[in-house]
Amino acid sequence: MQEILSRTVDPKAPLRGQEFYELRLYDSDCAGEPVFCVQEARARWDEDSGQPARDQVYNAQFLTLREATECYAERRGALAEKGFIYSDMDLF
Repeated sequence: MQEILSRTVDPKAPLRGQEFYELRLYDSDCAGEPVFCVQEARARWDEDSGQPARDQVYNAQFLTLREATECYAERRGALAEKGFIYSDMDLF
């Protein structure tokens, strides 16, 4: 699952001056064992390059899907508290 969170729902808003967060929950493997990963990355407008820039903010691995889902919900809630309430997915 991957979702983009922003502070605006307007698709025509200019990228300059905006921030977005990509929040992902995916399965992977570590030394042949399945793990569930939660990844959060920030995207923002970079004035120097004139393009969006992406920063890795958070990455965690869990042994169970339940733990990963709980972490995803916590990260999503923390972003919502910062004003990133608009999603490209209709999850809830």
